[in-house]
Formats: sequence, C-alpha cells, structure tokens
Amino acid sequence: MLTDKIASKYLGKKVTISNNYDPSILVAVPRDENRKNYNIESKNLPFSGVDVWHAYEFSVLTQSGIPITKPVKIKYSCESKYIIESKSLKLYFNSFNMSRFGNNSAECLELCKKIIENDLSAKLETEVNINFIENNTKKVEIFQNYINIKDIIDENNFKTDKFKEAPEILQTELKDKKEYRLMFDSLRSNCRITQQPDFGDIYIYYESEKHIKEDSILKYLCSFRSENHFHEECCEMIYKRLFDILNKDDGIMVCALYTRRGGIDISPVRYSKNCSVNDYEELTNLNIFARAGVKQ
Repeated sequence: MLTDKIASKYLGKKVTISNNYDPSILVAVPRDENRKNYNIESKNLPFSGVDVWHAYEFSVLTQSGIPITKPVKIKYSCESKYIIESKSLKLYFNSFNMSRFGNNSAECLELCKKIIENDLSAKLETEVNINFIENNTKKVEIFQNYINIKDIIDENNFKTDKFKEAPEILQTELKDKKEYRLMFDSLRSNCRITQQPDFGDIYIYYESEKHIKEDSILKYLCSFRSENHFHEECCEMIYKRLFDILNKDDGIMVCALYTRRGGIDISPVRYSKNCSVNDYEELTNLNIFARAGVKQ
C-alpha cells in the first residue's frame, strides 16, 4: 500500500545520522488510507481530537557551543491530512544536535520552537504547536478516576483466543443511562511497518443507555495484540467500533497513552463532538506535562 511505502523510508533500515539541521528528513504519512478501511470519512469525521507527542531526546547548541537538552511536547489536530512518521521525527530532532542557534539558551530555544513549528506545519499542511518541557513545567496525573477493566472481570471465568482485531466480540445491553470510565493497562499492537510491539494504556469514556459488557471490551482490546497499525490508527479504530454500536448522540472519548519507544511517545485522543467530559484536557495543554499509568 502507498502508506506503507511512504512510512518505510527509514523504518526498519540503518540510517546515517545527520549532524546538521535538516528538515528534509521529515516524512508525512497520509491518514486516509487506513481510515477508509473502517468507514471513517476524513471530510466528515465522527470525532474531534488531537495527536500529542512527547520527544524526550531533543538537544541543540547555542552559538557559543553550550548544549541544551529538553523534552518537546507536540500537538496537532486529527483533522490534518497527514501524521508525522516517528522515526523521521527522531532523525529530524537528531539533526539539531550539532547545530547552533541563538546567543544564549533562551534565544536558542525560542528560535528552535519557531523552526520546529514551521517545519512540522509545512510538512503536515496543518498548524502544529510545540513547547519545551522545562523543569518548572506543571506535572499532573490524569485519568485517575478510571477503573482498570481487568479489576472488574472474573479472571477465573475469562478466556479469549482472538488476537486480531475482532469488533464482533463487543456486546451491548440496555440499562439506565450512565457514565462509564474504563482503562486497560496492557494494550499491545505492532508497528505497521516493522511489526515491532508497541505498548500502552487505553482510556475509554462513554455515556449511554447501552452498556457495553466489560468482558467483551476486554476481549476486544486483547484482540489488538497481533494488529499492525500506527498508534493513531489504533485509537481511531477503537473509537469507531464504539461509535458504531452506541447511539449516535452518546458521549464517547478514547485516549491511548503509549509507552516511549525510540525516545518518543505518542498519545492520540478522540472524542465525540457532543462529549461533555474533558478528562484529556491537561494532556492537550502544551504548558502541562500530563501522564498517567504508563511505565516510562
């Protein structure tokens, strides 16, 4: 597929690291191809949301040669035509390592912020915002009121053998309208190109008179263990399956907090346009370092 060909420019290959700033390294991967497989129309998305990235290995020099190393938080809309390919972002950030900007640390970081935002916005053809995580950046834990779905399942009577995405597993029953906040701390999928495993925590909120049976949700999330998809794709697939079985005006939110790999973690969040909760708000705030439940 075209997406795989584009994304495989660096993935799974030995690459010479550039010692000089080089925006041409960046690779943009179209979202559309995978969305079509799940009846998600990019011009009429059934959700809103953003992709939040944390890159922990950004380093650069001032003009006088003083090194500065800061984590970078990145945010852009799920309505963008493209996502950034993660290894190309890592290589792009590596190209700053021996490059010199600014007469002091503050000036250097200010210049780098403008450069990175301009480069990513141009490559993805959408507005991209970034911020550096300073030592005094507010740090918060989020999704603390979510129940681990494994804690409410009778493990002795639970069995699953489906490890390719299986939406037919999901089962609903009618109950009084209620809010549900669930999390699963063992989400596993695989890189679409390299088939290397990706691990994360998934957080699901929904408000509906339809109750999705928890054992069926757990079986469904387990079915991702042999799926080969990008992080953003997995989040959207899970959202779309819930959207398809719930009422169209129900509030839904799905957020995946993936563990760091290659110095980068990716945290996509998708929510229905009438969703009343904002449990993800601090995650999407560039001035806050918000994480929960993921082993860094």
